[in-house]
Amino acid sequence: MSYKQGTPMLHCAATVMHSKPWNKMRNRTAAVAGRGDGNKVGLKHAEEKRSPLNKQKGGGTTKTCLPAAKLRGMSEEEREKLVNAKRSAGAKGKYKRSSSTNVKGARKKGATLRDWFEKEDWRRVDDPSKKCGE
Repeated sequence: MSYKQGTPMLHCAATVMHSKPWNKMRNRTAAVAGRGDGNKVGLKHAEEKRSPLNKQKGGGTTKTCLPAAKLRGMSEEEREKLVNAKRSAGAKGKYKRSSSTNVKGARKKGATLRDWFEKEDWRRVDDPSKKCGE
């Protein structure tokens, strides 16, 4: 029997190889050999093969910085919420705080990302008297 394009289940002539008992046997032997069964094998293999270059570095940081102009316009409750979210994430070893605490309106309309980082006076949210990084 020849292989017909578009029918992946018929890639061989032996129909018994695609039956339920055959698949159960294959899963059993894979589990005994320590290779797991089903998608577990593929997922484990993919996790092992992920490059360390793709992993997010960092985590545990608790400083939160914003432009001074934005800080002046925020209420005390908004600042506390932001600081607590960052401290909570840092304590868990996470790199980012919750997206629900994202701040809107911190960047001026039309400003490029470079302008925003280089030309703004960045201050710490928990202590605005200190510059970011102090």
